[in-house]
Amino acid sequence: MRRFTRLTNAFSKKIENHAHSVALHFLWYNFGRIHKTLRVTPAMAAGVADSPWDYVDVVKVLDDYTPKAGKRGSYKKRISN
Repeated sequence: MRRFTRLTNAFSKKIENHAHSVALHFLWYNFGRIHKTLRVTPAMAAGVADSPWDYVDVVKVLDDYTPKAGKRGSYKKRISN
């Protein structure tokens, strides 16, 4: 992965962004990519998934996982005394 290479555009400056990128990589590696030796994805070989995942499936999982934004309060400028 280019995310591990320093001094490139893909280098993460924050550890949180790096962790998210690695999680996405492993999600695609295990659920979306068909391996040559297995001839199926590792998730299919383990019995976790029935078919290889598409990008649409990955985005759906991410949308279901992310918390929904709560109601925000009104914006009022405060005048300091």
